[in-house]
Amino acid sequence: MPLALWALTLSAFAIGTTEFVIVGLIPTIAADLHVSLPSAGLLVSLYAMGVAVGAPLLTALSGRMPRKALLLSLMALFTLGNLVAWQAPGYQALIMARILTGLAHGVFFSIGSTIATGLVPREKAASAIAMMFSGLTVALVSGVPLGTWIGQLFGWQSTFLAVSLLGVVAFIGSLLLVPRNIARPAPAALASQLAVLAKPRLLLVYAMTALGYGGSFTAFTYLAPMLQQVSGFPAPAVSLVMLAYGLSVAVGNVWGGRLADRLGPVRALQIIFAGLAAVLLLLTLTAASKWLVVLTVLLWGAVAFGNVAGLQLYVVQQAERAAPQAVDVASGLNIAAFNVGIAFGAWAGGHIVASLGIMHTPWIGALIVLAAWLLTGWSGRLDRRAGHHPLARPASPLTAH
Repeated sequence: MPLALWALTLSAFAIGTTEFVIVGLIPTIAADLHVSLPSAGLLVSLYAMGVAVGAPLLTALSGRMPRKALLLSLMALFTLGNLVAWQAPGYQALIMARILTGLAHGVFFSIGSTIATGLVPREKAASAIAMMFSGLTVALVSGVPLGTWIGQLFGWQSTFLAVSLLGVVAFIGSLLLVPRNIARPAPAALASQLAVLAKPRLLLVYAMTALGYGGSFTAFTYLAPMLQQVSGFPAPAVSLVMLAYGLSVAVGNVWGGRLADRLGPVRALQIIFAGLAAVLLLLTLTAASKWLVVLTVLLWGAVAFGNVAGLQLYVVQQAERAAPQAVDVASGLNIAAFNVGIAFGAWAGGHIVASLGIMHTPWIGALIVLAAWLLTGWSGRLDRRAGHHPLARPASPLTAH
């Protein structure tokens, strides 16, 4: 694998860290800026909405820009956003910083797969994509708990300074290592993206994605205050629980992908969504016990992101039937659906915390996930009526979240 891929992987690690580390810092930020927990939780929603808007809209608008110049511009914007967060004098400035970095995130992962595959021979394309996206997994395993620990020890601003330094290193790596002559695919026009959104079967998959992640993030956004207020963990211990969660996510990603390969995406998603709903309900019962809540968080990590491969595989399958001319666009819009779900979940969780209390987020999140499970079963029935085999493989390369 060329060295340029390591620069992309480091960029993915930095971006993944800044997206999810905020969850561990919500109690600290809320106390320091004198805002409520739901207001601090909006920092998750607004970042995710920046991703959801940035992925399709800015990718289309920047389609004619040289890939290396676009990559460097994105990492500069990402670094600037984190520097603004580091120096944010108040809540409003921090909101603007989160939106800026979210926009950079959306475009980076839209173009990252094509840049990665342009660096290697065709037969190594899938391995190149997997290597780049491993940066996200490593971020959940190490970057998020480390960033949470730094923020609790030195102040939440220090976490954003550390991530901005990662952005500088990734920028320099891309400047020195990524070649200028990367092949640029034909830019996807906004009209083609709107055409994809007119396909009912694709909209059904996007709804499954948004509800599945929305239900999980209804509770996950407020995991840190739950661990402190309900489970009784001291603030420094939250980073250790986040570490356990990240390790479990890494295992769950592999398990979920293998399950989708063996059973087909619909059956795998039904199993994972059912497991996720069950874990969220279990959290309602175990949150008051330190040992039981840690075990529950481990189970949660195993299913929380295990559906990524199945959802991406399924959207490619559906796109090849409904919109074969726009498979990449359809796959990219599923990334937007992931983040719409995250934004919705964090927003809904904030309202639940404000009106009912923090311990109502898990069971309500479980109900939202059950809605995704029902939509998955309905989509599977539509497939069977149309005579589609559940193990049909997509003809085009799969680009994952």
